[in-house]
Amino acid sequence: MKQATRAVGIAESAGDGESTLAAAVVHADRTVDGLEYGRCTVGGLDATDAAYSLLSRLDRPDAQYVLLAGIAPAWFNLFALERIHERADRPVLSVSFEASDGLTDALAREFDGDTLAARRDIYERQPSRERIEVNDEAVWVRAVGTDDPEPIVRGFTPEGG
Repeated sequence: MKQATRAVGIAESAGDGESTLAAAVVHADRTVDGLEYGRCTVGGLDATDAAYSLLSRLDRPDAQYVLLAGIAPAWFNLFALERIHERADRPVLSVSFEASDGLTDALAREFDGDTLAARRDIYERQPSRERIEVNDEAVWVRAVGTDDPEPIVRGFTPEGG
């Protein structure tokens, strides 16, 4: 991957009632050249819209990829990867750092009724996770808009996993 290739990385910092989302435009050589912050509701369903709002405010068509830290920020406020991809018009990857059997059981434990149905609808539309080895460690990636997420993940993970 070329050193000047850019991606937008979005991660969450949990809070009470609201969580902060941070979006950073990062070059493959780890140079940061743009930051934006937003919020999403803990336990809500607004993370997808919040992520897209960050991308819109950054206004960086030169960033070729969107990398999300996980799929369920802010207590199961799920990112809808396909919706972000459609609106951002670039590949979207959700990267997690732990093996998991998925969120189905956890969602059923934490929610019921319409709130559970809404989350299941979003979650069941997500692509399956793919294990990728990076620097002798593993990450699990869901990808929309690319058939080969491995070079993207490797290109933006110069060390660690």
